[in-house]
Amino acid sequence: MSKHIDLCPDHSNLAALPTCSSVKLEKQIEKNVMNGTRVQHSVWSGKDADTSRQVTKQRNMRMTWCLWRRSRTICLSLAFVTVFLHLLLALVTLSIPHLPCDAPLPPEMQFRVLARNANASAKIGGHGEPPTDVLQGDSSNQDGRREVKANVQRLPYKRLTWKGDKQAKENNTERNANQTERWESDMLKLKALFDHPLYNTPRPAVPEDDWLMKVKPKIKPSQRSSQMWESDTQDIYDNVQWNSSVSSQPPWLRFHLGITRWELYPHRDPNMEPLTQQLATHRIVSAVQKSGGTQLKLVMSFPNYGQALFKPKKQERDEETNYNLYYFSDFERHNAEIAAFHLDRILGYRRVPPAVGRLVDVVKEIKDVTTDRKLAKTFFNSPVGNVCFYGQCSYYCSTEHAVCGTPQDLEASLAVMLPDMSLAKRRSWRSPWRRSYSRSKLAQWETDPNYCVNVKKTPPYDKGTRLVDFIDLVVLDFLMSNLDRHHYETFEKFGNNTFLLHLDNGRAFGRHSKDEPSILAPLRQCCRIRRSTWLRLRLLSLPQYHISDVMRASLSQDPLHKVAPLLSEPHLAALSRRLKTVLETVSRCQEQHKDDPGAEDVIYDDLADVK
Repeated sequence: MSKHIDLCPDHSNLAALPTCSSVKLEKQIEKNVMNGTRVQHSVWSGKDADTSRQVTKQRNMRMTWCLWRRSRTICLSLAFVTVFLHLLLALVTLSIPHLPCDAPLPPEMQFRVLARNANASAKIGGHGEPPTDVLQGDSSNQDGRREVKANVQRLPYKRLTWKGDKQAKENNTERNANQTERWESDMLKLKALFDHPLYNTPRPAVPEDDWLMKVKPKIKPSQRSSQMWESDTQDIYDNVQWNSSVSSQPPWLRFHLGITRWELYPHRDPNMEPLTQQLATHRIVSAVQKSGGTQLKLVMSFPNYGQALFKPKKQERDEETNYNLYYFSDFERHNAEIAAFHLDRILGYRRVPPAVGRLVDVVKEIKDVTTDRKLAKTFFNSPVGNVCFYGQCSYYCSTEHAVCGTPQDLEASLAVMLPDMSLAKRRSWRSPWRRSYSRSKLAQWETDPNYCVNVKKTPPYDKGTRLVDFIDLVVLDFLMSNLDRHHYETFEKFGNNTFLLHLDNGRAFGRHSKDEPSILAPLRQCCRIRRSTWLRLRLLSLPQYHISDVMRASLSQDPLHKVAPLLSEPHLAALSRRLKTVLETVSRCQEQHKDDPGAEDVIYDDLADVK
């Protein structure tokens, strides 16, 4: 039986129902609902039903009011928390020092300021002073540190450092000290390498016929040419008088006179330092475009009648070659020409002409001094105000491939020119392992594993040292990942019994993340290498003569090292990796031929006659 609960005490007086306290009714209803009690009303009349509806309505209004009040409390709480968090964030932000809004200058502009204030006679070819970033932390070199400090103070931008951050200063000092220690260690390795007996093997005196050029004997004044070493514009060239005395000759002429049958320059050449210094600092009096080739090259002339081959910067040092580009579509890199010279010297070849980096003023040192009308017509200003030019050549001479300064300063490599063809003719040889330069066809050596057998029967590879000379070039190309070796040259005077010129290395060092094993195909197929080359490669794999470390030390002496290292650390690491691959290839060759008595020795002993 249901339990009845009366909401009003007096049932007899129905008129009094509306006068019952609504608050009491509501509380009683809520209490009953919460207690789970089922409320049943007596059967009322129509007025009772109206009263019940009124009570229900009031209860709903009361519940709505309670919900609104709770929602308001929650919203106010959230608003308070939000305001508190904003104030806390503002306090934290204000407590942190603000960084300057000015962006640092690009590397080229930094180098221009440093180059104009630094000593122009920095050592290049020998073991000179440490680079700029090392001198800042070297307490033993007070003069160099003061000079660098003065140069840095002249830079028109603020250094991004935290104000009052002692920890950052300590870290910077420690980093500079580590750089100094590393540089000193690398330089000691480079010096020890060049002092090693493998780089100082005794050699007999050079025979008269093994010199490329000779100084003519004295001639009568009546037989002298009045036009010898004279120019139409005498005011831009030095008034020089050269004779057989070495001291009277400019560095570039001493370089030409020092070329022999076996090398471009001797291991310890006292002329190397003044020669590279001239390339880096000497005044440029003329600039004309060099004919031939697929990309822009200029010939720069100096007041002492010396000349250099100019290759401009076309991409950043750490920028890798696009994987979708073929090797013959790649850009030539100025830093590759410089690095190739240093690597060639470290390998003990000395067959790459000396090359150095230089910051050139596009207007004053090219546009204003050029007599090449075709070149002069290609100068223009870019939308951001940089001076650009593109010259005329087969493929990459257009406004889309223009060379631009920042706004006038341009990085470039300058390599000393070889003697003129009229004085020392050169012969060009097609490489037996030349690539097809086709997007769909392969060369014969890529499909025939016995290709070298036929090469060994073909002159000039059938006798003499031509094959091992070519393998030397292959090792150099593999270490620097140069796929564009379609020809090589020799001096015609020496016939087939001479060294190979390692020219045109601009497409090297394009990719450090991938090695190209096809470059080593001649070594794998022929299994032939010089003993001196093999021993030097093994020497460079040792920790005390590590190839990456000595290469880093050698490149740090170039003027463009002030802008940034000429080879990034990934490229230096790739040198070590590729050197290991070369040594493993030679070891496999030795393993293959150890049980073959009729086969030729893998190692060609060129040191047998050296005492």
